[in-house]
Amino acid sequence: MSVDHITSSLLRGKFFAFYAQHGSALVPSASLVPENDPSALFVSAGMQPLVPYLLGQPHPAGTRLANAQRCLRTDDIDLVGDAAHLTFFEMLGCWSLGDYFKGEAIPWSWQFLVDEEWLGLDPQRLYVTVFGGDDLVGRDEESIDLWREQFAQAGIDARLDERIFPLGRQDNWWGPVGDSGPCGPDSEMFIDVGQAPCGPECRPGCGCGKYVEICNDVFMEYEAGPDGSCTPLASKNVDVGLGVERTLAVLNGYDSVYQTDLLDPVMRQIGVLSGAACADHTVSFRVLADHVRAAAHLIADGVMPSNAEQGYVLRRLIRRAVRHGRLLGLRGEYWPPLIREVAAGHPSLLGQAQTIVERLGEEQVRFEQTLVKGLRHFNRLVQRRSGRCDGIGTIGGEEAFELFATYGFPLEITCELAREQGLTVDEEGFRRGLERHQDRSRQGAAHHFAGGLADNSARATQYHTATHLLHAALRRVLGDHAEQRGSHISAERLRFDFSHPAAVAPEQLRRVEDLVNGAIERDYPVTWREQEVDEARDSGAIGLFSERYGHRVRVYSVGDPEGLPRADSDAVTFSKEICGGPHVQRTGELGRLRIVKEQSASSGVRRVRARLE
Repeated sequence: MSVDHITSSLLRGKFFAFYAQHGSALVPSASLVPENDPSALFVSAGMQPLVPYLLGQPHPAGTRLANAQRCLRTDDIDLVGDAAHLTFFEMLGCWSLGDYFKGEAIPWSWQFLVDEEWLGLDPQRLYVTVFGGDDLVGRDEESIDLWREQFAQAGIDARLDERIFPLGRQDNWWGPVGDSGPCGPDSEMFIDVGQAPCGPECRPGCGCGKYVEICNDVFMEYEAGPDGSCTPLASKNVDVGLGVERTLAVLNGYDSVYQTDLLDPVMRQIGVLSGAACADHTVSFRVLADHVRAAAHLIADGVMPSNAEQGYVLRRLIRRAVRHGRLLGLRGEYWPPLIREVAAGHPSLLGQAQTIVERLGEEQVRFEQTLVKGLRHFNRLVQRRSGRCDGIGTIGGEEAFELFATYGFPLEITCELAREQGLTVDEEGFRRGLERHQDRSRQGAAHHFAGGLADNSARATQYHTATHLLHAALRRVLGDHAEQRGSHISAERLRFDFSHPAAVAPEQLRRVEDLVNGAIERDYPVTWREQEVDEARDSGAIGLFSERYGHRVRVYSVGDPEGLPRADSDAVTFSKEICGGPHVQRTGELGRLRIVKEQSASSGVRRVRARLE
């Protein structure tokens, strides 16, 4: 094929078609918000939603899977503005769950990259890295031999440290989930983009930009112990990943990911709306384009702007976008044309475009109401520090917190403004002030996925099942509009967000609590079955039934899964919900649920906190 121009839809289509030929079932992208996983605010890697299946839980679609997973990384927010960094991005991935391994994965990766039918890359421009071994695990000789075979087919003598580079754990090892679990070596594929080397030690992975990573094969073949030991696994997994935006930039010879068809139309629309030239305001163009796309996907996944956790990140993205929009001269309502361009590249957003625009507009109004006053106050802080002989001053922690509490400036905006003036910010002082004035930590905005599965302990499993009972009880008391909007489960408590327009009355909360505890006392069985999505919908299972589900799903029932009348009058279906588990076997294992607090989470969304006693 010619790689003169390849679009995102064509790239996705080719990837799915290639791995379908090798038996992979296409599964949908999971939500950006991990389900019942307190270890991460967002999905930030393609494999993250599949960790339960990588750990051995059967997947309804089988042992060979492929998808395009939407991801968000909050640690890259301050880096957005250069040619490569994004907060929101897509990862093309395919997985073998105890099925094929290196002998198939490496030749397939090579074939997809170089064959004319697929991406058609020049083999002469490709380089790979492999795990070089250490005291615990030896060098990945199998991968080295397999790569040599692929290069040899193209007439290339793939010598070590010239074409194949054995590197250490920091570069080519996928760590375990938590302190222990599956882990193993990975092999990364790079393309030489043609720029001059950074020096005599220049090599793939050095970071200078000459070699750009285009694909990564992870081989989970060991079980890591808490003592650091590595034991070979009986069932081995493969995770293959390609970043959509990065791959498109490489294939099309672009200088930045913002030239791809997913972002270039948004960039062009910013120019039309502002009348500014991108070349003169590159950073602001890129920040606005990236942040509006990320915010759109978060809103579509049910996140609302707030001062905590996912909502805080969304608020931070929107407000930073608004600020850079103002730097470009944008005022008033400019979201609709931007969202149209974003949705053109991500059709799953089309049905929620109006809601996205409304939420963006609401947050813009809130921010702009105080933005001018806040900037005026910030400028006074700058003036107090002018004239220092060293040219450097510091915005105090209490001052930074005042900008946050009074003017709605997230710490990151204050830091960004300070850097532009040659100042620093006492960030620790800000956090101390924040902790004194708030009942929850806002530091979640700096968290990102580092490998982790939701707490799978017996107590957390009980809370997971209790969440299903709570959801069903809320819908019975308040109505079917009370749909889940988020949850957070640990071994100590549960938090459940649901759609409802007003505060829940105390008597309604008591009724909800009584219904849940009644179901616990009846010791209902908890069972599951795999069903087609349409069959699950028709059976009355709770679910949004959007493209996030595959063709087959797990439906968990509390009580009789059919709800059929029997001699036992308690043989009813109390709850039926699409879920991936884990759950207890009977509700009698839960103890007793007590609702601790009910409050507003955001506009139109309420939050319940509860404990099992």
